[in-house]
Amino acid sequence: MTTPTVSATAAAPAWHRQPSYLQLYTGLAVFLLGAIALVVPSGYSLGAVMLLLGSVVLLIKRPALGLDRRDIAIMAALILYALIRIAAAWWDGQGWSGVDKPIRFVLAIPAMLLVMAYPPRLSWFWSGLAIGAIGAGGWAGWQKLVAGVDRATGYTYVIQFGNLSMLLGILCVAGLGWAYVQRHRHFWLGLMAVGALCGVLGSLFSGSRGGWVGIPFILLVLYRGYGRQLSLGLKITALAVVIGGGALVYALPQTGVQPRVLKAFDDIERYVEGESRTSSLGARFEMWKGATRLIMEKPLTGWGENGYRRAMQALGEQDIVHPRVAKKYGHPHNEFLNELVKRGVFGLLALLALYLMPMRFFARQMASQNLERRSLAIAGVLLPVAYIDFGLSQAFLAHNSGTMMFAFLLAVLWGCFRATGMSETAQSVR
Repeated sequence: MTTPTVSATAAAPAWHRQPSYLQLYTGLAVFLLGAIALVVPSGYSLGAVMLLLGSVVLLIKRPALGLDRRDIAIMAALILYALIRIAAAWWDGQGWSGVDKPIRFVLAIPAMLLVMAYPPRLSWFWSGLAIGAIGAGGWAGWQKLVAGVDRATGYTYVIQFGNLSMLLGILCVAGLGWAYVQRHRHFWLGLMAVGALCGVLGSLFSGSRGGWVGIPFILLVLYRGYGRQLSLGLKITALAVVIGGGALVYALPQTGVQPRVLKAFDDIERYVEGESRTSSLGARFEMWKGATRLIMEKPLTGWGENGYRRAMQALGEQDIVHPRVAKKYGHPHNEFLNELVKRGVFGLLALLALYLMPMRFFARQMASQNLERRSLAIAGVLLPVAYIDFGLSQAFLAHNSGTMMFAFLLAVLWGCFRATGMSETAQSVR
């Protein structure tokens, strides 16, 4: 059996030629973005900062970027989301603390343009994700199985750590198509597979259940990207591995999955019976109840960060929401409710544009004959799908790690995706 070849284009992609020093620079930056994201304090920031600083060269060299309407749409979605959050912060009197996170979505734009102008070899990007996932999963395994911690975490909040580990793992699965057409296919396939396994294990050892809810949708994206080209035998084998692996993970006490699942059912039962309003899920139900009540009062403009805290504490004083829950949490542990209650309908629409706009553009190339391009397209769809999943039980973009990883992974994925074939880009725009 011969190794499949990547479909030809009018000119070979930039990473198939001898890389320039700027491409080596962007390669190192995108490698670090994934490789040290969860195993170094604020590791998710280093690669991003390198891309931002490197983008200064665009002002000096002024390369021809050939921007099309999709590039403009994605940049507009990033700017719109940032501006609405900045405006809400100004109106709410938050000062710089309210500008810090949203401005990072704007800063991801020059990073994206740098990657488009000087695309790195894709091996830098995919190997960074795999090494980052292996590091996160290995560290989580050591914490859970050797150190004996209840829930493995890194240098960030446990839910962020578990979900981002899951993200790195599923992006490694997306990279299998790229790995399949490389010269050292077996090495790359093995590395991406180990990365996928370790990333998922990192999530399981963290006990972050929110990342598990969306697994069926993640599998659906992967099936639409790769599954239809597999033989019936391989499909059955893959299904058996997923079901068998899930059953094994649930059955093994060392993973801690079974107790977390059973506790979720127990929390729901106790909340319904009125026995506990402060358990993990009970507190979320209380926050969602309070946020829904506040949304109905100010659906258009929202309450702002400070206004939300004051209003929730007032609900706590009336025992509409449990007082401890109302006082403790600064957001309702749901990304979509968080936008609605704090920034109103316009905030929610901006968030949906941030997720759905790039997802739509990437999805158009999920059947591309060029497996390098298809891998990037699948990863580009999985990024917002995963964040939508994470956002059901956590305001993921309220944290530095969630903001940096989404904004700059999107920048890198879109920059590399656009660089894979200008001719295919032009055809899809028409």
